[in-house]
Amino acid sequence: MAVKVYGYDKCGTCRSTIKWLNTHQVEISEKVPLFETPPSAQELAELLALSGFGIKKFFNTSGEVYKEMNLKDKLPGMTQEQMLELLASNGRLIKRPIVTDGKKVTVGFKEDEFEGVWAKG
Repeated sequence: MAVKVYGYDKCGTCRSTIKWLNTHQVEISEKVPLFETPPSAQELAELLALSGFGIKKFFNTSGEVYKEMNLKDKLPGMTQEQMLELLASNGRLIKRPIVTDGKKVTVGFKEDEFEGVWAKG
């Protein structure tokens, strides 16, 4: 199994994710720098569909850009398409890392979740 990781090299959570994947012999086929090349709205829609999560899980709610844009108050009035376009427009809004193998998706890093999704059984 090979995974694509959308992340940011200076992010501690992203580094922990890479370390976990390497330790568990999960091959990383591609590392996508979220800030420089955020996924398109279409890619995000596909990741969202695969994940089974609500779209809010994809927002970096603790990030400065999220707070500066006052998104906590704005998101409830937006359509999913508008939210996807907003995420695609600024990688700093996206919760990181996103890991996918094209069938499954995780957002953020929780070791117990990774054990269930990415550990080789």
